[in-house]
Amino acid sequence: MACVLEGPLRISVLSEVTATSRHYVDRLFDPDPQKVLQGVIDMKNAVIGNNKQKANLIVLGAVPRLLYLLQQVSSSPELRTECAVVLGSLAMGTENNIKSLVDCHIIPALLQGLLCPDLTFIEACLRCLRTVFISPVTPVQLLYTDPTVIPHLMSLLSRSERTQEYITQIFSHCCKTPEHQTVLFNHGAIQNIALLLISPSYKVRMQALKCFSVLAYENTQVSMTLVNVLVDGELLSQVFVRMMQRDQPIEMQLTAAKCLTYMCRAGAIRTDDNCVILKTLPCLVRMCSKERLLEERVEGAETLAYLMEPDVELQRIASTTDHLVAMLADYFKYPSSVSAITDIKRLDHDLKHAHELRQAAFKLYASLGSNDEDIRKKITETENMMDRIVSGLSESSIKVRLAAVRCLHSLSRSVQQLRTSFHDHAVWKPLMKLLQNAPDEVLVMASSTLCNLLLEFSPSKEPILESGVIELLCSLTQSDSPALRVNGIWALMNMAFQADQKVKMEIVRSLGTEQLFRLLSDPDTNVLMKTLGLLRNLLSTRPHIDHIMSSHGKQIMQAVTLILEGEHSTEVKEQTLCILANIADGNTAKDLIMTNDDMLQKIKYYMGHSNVKLQLAATFCISNLIWNEEDGELLVEAGPGSQERQDKLREMGFVDILHKLTQASDPNLCDRAKTAMQQYLA
Repeated sequence: MACVLEGPLRISVLSEVTATSRHYVDRLFDPDPQKVLQGVIDMKNAVIGNNKQKANLIVLGAVPRLLYLLQQVSSSPELRTECAVVLGSLAMGTENNIKSLVDCHIIPALLQGLLCPDLTFIEACLRCLRTVFISPVTPVQLLYTDPTVIPHLMSLLSRSERTQEYITQIFSHCCKTPEHQTVLFNHGAIQNIALLLISPSYKVRMQALKCFSVLAYENTQVSMTLVNVLVDGELLSQVFVRMMQRDQPIEMQLTAAKCLTYMCRAGAIRTDDNCVILKTLPCLVRMCSKERLLEERVEGAETLAYLMEPDVELQRIASTTDHLVAMLADYFKYPSSVSAITDIKRLDHDLKHAHELRQAAFKLYASLGSNDEDIRKKITETENMMDRIVSGLSESSIKVRLAAVRCLHSLSRSVQQLRTSFHDHAVWKPLMKLLQNAPDEVLVMASSTLCNLLLEFSPSKEPILESGVIELLCSLTQSDSPALRVNGIWALMNMAFQADQKVKMEIVRSLGTEQLFRLLSDPDTNVLMKTLGLLRNLLSTRPHIDHIMSSHGKQIMQAVTLILEGEHSTEVKEQTLCILANIADGNTAKDLIMTNDDMLQKIKYYMGHSNVKLQLAATFCISNLIWNEEDGELLVEAGPGSQERQDKLREMGFVDILHKLTQASDPNLCDRAKTAMQQYLA
């Protein structure tokens, strides 16, 4: 019987709650303004800390009525303010509440309210706007729709400490793109907000600091301006340095360090400046210690990784500061079973976010080891490091997988590590697995790492080849992403280097001549250069050259012609002439050049070119065509022999050009021309 009663009982409780909530909404429509005001105040008290009540009131249509009352000029300032307070309280509920408020056009209504002269009402509107804008579900673009909003907010900064706190918080949450940075910069954000850094209110100083960190991030214009700003006679960078002192709250130290990091990365502060080496870097290393909270350790490590990413000297300094490399190993043991966390809520939070620590540690290791061999050795010798990276490659969190593969890529730049740690831990296996099915950003990093594992001195090259990687790499060359196309072709290029004929033919077969020639006309120069590099590696050693040219010679010669005639860089044309020199080194393949007068004229043109690199590459071609090697001549059954080749080249004026080049100022070119001339005289 209890089951039969349960349904109706639930309905009666729900209808009771809804009836109570409806009572609050009904009072908003009372003709007596005083009763409406009292109704709004009672509603405010009812919703504080009560998400269920908030949801009920939204469902019952309280929001449009509150917004109507807020926008009526006939409403008393007190009523309008209380409406803004209730709306702010509703916004503090769930993300669905925020979506409902935004759908009811709360943002334009509140922005309109800022034009009212009443300061208490303005502050209530700003507080509500702040709560709405800090939610991840609110489209920040709504702040920039009306071009008069930002200048008006700037003018309100001087009204009170509250307006300063709320407006700077709105700015720092709504500045997401370079366009947003420019809008704020053009409306005087730097001058207006700089003064707030010496406000007596900690909240104001802190929000102003956060604002500067988002304005300066990857923005040279803002960063260059910040360097010259004076705050009460003191340079802004020095104000940031003071805010990093150990006696300041951690949040302030960390945010000030971020500001200086971003200014440094944007080129406004030198990496060898004392404020970076002696202040910012040590402050960020401090943030990585296990005494800090999880989110502080994450932010500290990620900011430090970003600071030193392009600078080997900073990497060396950081690696010897406070045992950083060993300190980061603790990021993988957190929270431990004997964790000192007694706050259950904090422990629960940290367990859910422990993967962020691993991600941050991998990022920082990647940055630390990106240049220096000794640091890489130090990292790989850290307890269980390679096992941790291998585990990271298969974590459920995509961000951890990406950070782990970035770390692996950084370490894979070391010949020693490729030969030792990478081989011992067979890292190629999880890497290959990762390449099977991953988002593009992971694929780019994983395929870059694979390029290094396929270098000729890497012991992983053989097992990778046997795992059927060629098909996978060929599929990458068809990607829409230029970075993936580059990596696919680069890996094939490394694979073809000094490879046996079987591997080379497998590459040509899997890639297909159509795709190979599509890549030779790729709009991305990096793709084109790597494809030429692949072709050059395929066309090395005489039997391989002759074998490939016998089946694909016509198409390859067409591609070479198109590139030499096209608008390409010196590097591209030099690489193409080197391919031609390789073809000229073949026994039967050289006939494809000798019987092509148009190609010979092109070589002649480049021998007389103003660029020495192109002259040298073209001279190599002729040197190989002239070359008289008895073993080779036995294979030539059709086409001109070496004497006939030499006669034809003399008739076309090549000997005269070579004679001139023996007087060239470039020693390499001069030597190459002399060697070719000696072939004639032999």
